[in-house]
Amino acid sequence: MSAVSQRTSQCRSLSYRLDGKNIHELASMDIAELYDWMEELEDRLPQKEAAIAHEILKELRTRLRFLLDVGLDYLCLARSAGSLSGGESQRIRLATQIGSQLVNVLYILDEPSIGLHQRDNVRLIHSLCQLRDTGNTVVVVEHDRDMMLAADYIIDMGPRAGRFGGQVVYQGTPKAMLREQTLTADYLNGRRQIAVPDLRRAGNGHHLTLRHARGNNLNDVSISLPLGTFICITGVSGSGKSSLISATLLPILTQHFYHAQKEPLPYGSIEGLEHLDKVVAVDQSPIGRTPRSNPATYTGVFSDIRALFVALPEAKIRGYKPGRFSFNVKGGRCETCKGNGYKTIEMNFLPDVYTPCEDCSGKRYNRETLEVRYKGKSIGDVLDMTINQACEFFAAVPTILHKIKVLQEVGLGYIKLGQSSTTLSGGESQRVKLATELARRDTGRTLYVLDEPTTGLHFEDIRVLLGVLQQLVERGNTVVVIEHNLDVIKTADYLIDMGPEGGRGGGTVVAQGTPEAVVKAGGGYTAQYLKDELY
Repeated sequence: MSAVSQRTSQCRSLSYRLDGKNIHELASMDIAELYDWMEELEDRLPQKEAAIAHEILKELRTRLRFLLDVGLDYLCLARSAGSLSGGESQRIRLATQIGSQLVNVLYILDEPSIGLHQRDNVRLIHSLCQLRDTGNTVVVVEHDRDMMLAADYIIDMGPRAGRFGGQVVYQGTPKAMLREQTLTADYLNGRRQIAVPDLRRAGNGHHLTLRHARGNNLNDVSISLPLGTFICITGVSGSGKSSLISATLLPILTQHFYHAQKEPLPYGSIEGLEHLDKVVAVDQSPIGRTPRSNPATYTGVFSDIRALFVALPEAKIRGYKPGRFSFNVKGGRCETCKGNGYKTIEMNFLPDVYTPCEDCSGKRYNRETLEVRYKGKSIGDVLDMTINQACEFFAAVPTILHKIKVLQEVGLGYIKLGQSSTTLSGGESQRVKLATELARRDTGRTLYVLDEPTTGLHFEDIRVLLGVLQQLVERGNTVVVIEHNLDVIKTADYLIDMGPEGGRGGGTVVAQGTPEAVVKAGGGYTAQYLKDELY
């Protein structure tokens, strides 16, 4: 079809209108707005058209209702699938399943509460209960307190992570679990908790001020961030948090400091840049696109480990150079698997299957390279160590210990040094990036921006992460976190609460100040849920 024919066909499609609106205008509406429009549409149609449309509109309203029930009222039907978060995609699939009205189905969901405000989380739990009540079984992998307490049955794994986990430490009802002594039970029943700070930091007296941000659904928003503090950006899903910070403020800063190409959303002006000398964005994108990338290579500690092996007497006698201990170049790696440690079997329409290499048994290197050992361990053995094991093993090597110790400090002691980046969750990838930044020297004038760092984290992991973030602030830096988790929000020095709703109903600053000041202001949903945490 020629370009002219395509445009003609497009114009014809848009010329058909229903109650004055074409299909593009309807698909561009927020789901909540579209639902309200369809609720009253039959009353506005002529009698004959209303009769024809009755069953179709009934089906459309039902399907839109499912999307509303899982907290997606702020999305529009024309939204690109690639722009959806993992949590949004999962909830769309969930709404589809609720609408199918199937019975005797086993549903398995992994962290469905990702990116959800407590208000929206209540809706999600209600939707899952609907699935159960229609005769299905719902299995949820989750860390959310409300989700756990709403369950009929809980299986608690532990007692810790990695090689210290892998056991069922409790299974039964949530009510009975509250009497148990597991780590999860301790947080649920209040024996352990993340404490509210005695004092809120006032900052160093300087501010970063962004004026008249108006991209996406932002309604001419102006904010002033007190530097030298721990700041949380809160609000219901779709309220404008990411538009304000990730799509406006962060691109402005990366352009200023690093001449980045990404353009920020429309804004008026920014003041206070002279009080910062660096910005670090720590997101949940993978630390590498291929299985060859791993925590050791990403943090840079693998170069130090290879240098250590090159300096060993056995390596010197053999004349080995650093490249000998790289699994990315020929010489020291296993050529059968090209240093991957496994072979990939393509399954066409099914996911690929990975099997250990028959020559190196997953060690990545050839026999000669593996014969060089430090304290009885080859470089293949080192890559197979967990972070906790590596910290003990390299205790006498400060250059290596410094970089892997921070991985342990952010709660990643259970992952392996050579673990493929493709097997790390978004939350784990984010913490690897955070650890990499922590290992570098900061000047005390750095702005750190994190988006939902608690994704996939247990209460205890959140406590550890908060300790790390508070350390950054204690050193004079500023930490800005987009977050829904109340344990994080209540420990912040300063809150900016967006809302009051999502989509067209959001885009304004509902309240800002200390958590206590936001609760006292009483506007928005965050204040309602935060009040119970503080008082």
